[in-house]
Amino acid sequence: MPAEAQKITILTPCFAEEGNLRALRERVKAVMRTLPHVTHEHLFIDNASRDGTVSELRALAASDPAVLVIINNRNFGHVRSPYHGLLEARGDAVIVMAADLQDPPELIPEFLRLWQAGHEVVMGQKINSAESQLFFALRRTYYRLVKQLADVELLENVTGFGLYSRKVIEDLRALDEPYPYVRGLVCELGYDIARVPYEQPRRERGFTKNNFYTLYAVAML
Repeated sequence: MPAEAQKITILTPCFAEEGNLRALRERVKAVMRTLPHVTHEHLFIDNASRDGTVSELRALAASDPAVLVIINNRNFGHVRSPYHGLLEARGDAVIVMAADLQDPPELIPEFLRLWQAGHEVVMGQKINSAESQLFFALRRTYYRLVKQLADVELLENVTGFGLYSRKVIEDLRALDEPYPYVRGLVCELGYDIARVPYEQPRRERGFTKNNFYTLYAVAML
């Protein structure tokens, strides 16, 4: 990381997550207070939620100058919407984490440490999960399917939760992919990817938006 690079973007894609937004923001702020040498913005991109998510995001942005919000006019899907947020992020590195509190913000310092050590990509990798055993088994089956279909080595048990350097963001932008599967692209482009193991906590509020059909669709990409 260049000596002058100190601006980090936390990117949170969300859809129908009104009950988790404030708790996530408070946890991110608590972590960032331990990193006085780093400034940050927290960019939320909402994918046309129909609950109170948009109102909650507007309230957060009004009270917190570090919060930025993109509100989609329609639902662009769980691949293209986060990707648009990734390209709009202004930080020297972007840390992507979901709004459901299953991506622990407390891993941010380790992501930054590995980035500063020279890794362009740092991925959180689940070693265990408190979610239902059935769904965790479904995810494992998904990763096996993806690995069989892909012609490059892909990482297992990663969701996109992790850090991407500015160089990676600009390389992705240059690809001009119509339906970009970021987890696959960073492997295909051959970056040195650091991995941070973690145990995924159980979702406390709301419901997961992924099911077999959405995972299968991503695998087909």
